[in-house]
Amino acid sequence: MKISAFRIFFNTGAWLVLAFLVLPLLVVVPVSLTDTSYIGMPKEHLSLQHYESYFTSPEWLHATWTSIWVGLAVAAAATVLGTAFSIGCWFISSRAATIARWVLITPILVPPVVQSLGFYRFWVKLDLIDTYFGVILAHTLLALPYVSISVFAALANLDPRIPQAARSLGASVWQTVVEVIVPAVRPGMLTGAVFAFIVSFDEIVGVLFLTVRRVNTLPKVIWEGIQENIDPTIASVSTFLVIISLVATAIVALRRKTA
Repeated sequence: MKISAFRIFFNTGAWLVLAFLVLPLLVVVPVSLTDTSYIGMPKEHLSLQHYESYFTSPEWLHATWTSIWVGLAVAAAATVLGTAFSIGCWFISSRAATIARWVLITPILVPPVVQSLGFYRFWVKLDLIDTYFGVILAHTLLALPYVSISVFAALANLDPRIPQAARSLGASVWQTVVEVIVPAVRPGMLTGAVFAFIVSFDEIVGVLFLTVRRVNTLPKVIWEGIQENIDPTIASVSTFLVIISLVATAIVALRRKTA
């Protein structure tokens, strides 16, 4: 009886926490169907006018595609650099490598405003303000810690004797990395790439510091919509993002269940 009571208590608490996290996200769904020109619940009837505004607005569509391709570029660059860094530190296994790992992780601990201010001062000198390359470079630096953590977690499960055996059988360092280590850490690389894309796609503070008019990402346009006229199209975009997140989570959960 005591075990059942504890189980019921923890199950109830888990569902309450889940509801606390998810229900505020679902509020944007009826708001996106409002028939008013401002953010609020529908008054007379449900309307798809704000979804139509999103799909017919060059500004919104351009910002969406910009965020997608910038995120993909950041994911690719951060995955390559973060994986190379992690494998190098794993090979060295020295105190200097440990210090380097902690230094790479520090951007996670620094407030975004401080990071963005540092990027701004340095990017001004490099003439990278309001350029796509400047945004991609900044987002890559922000995403590197997430990739390195994921790859290090995968490397922790790799027996060091396996690469040593490959080297003793005549494989070069490059062959050992490409044919032995990379396949072993591929799940960590994929996880890091997903996190890198999400970090880039969701980044707003750095974009506000590093861009002016030429580069417009989706979070920046959403921020401007909130600041200027509180456009209900923001709720439509948010609904799309919530649906995509839920579908992606469901697919991953089903794949793990069937695996």
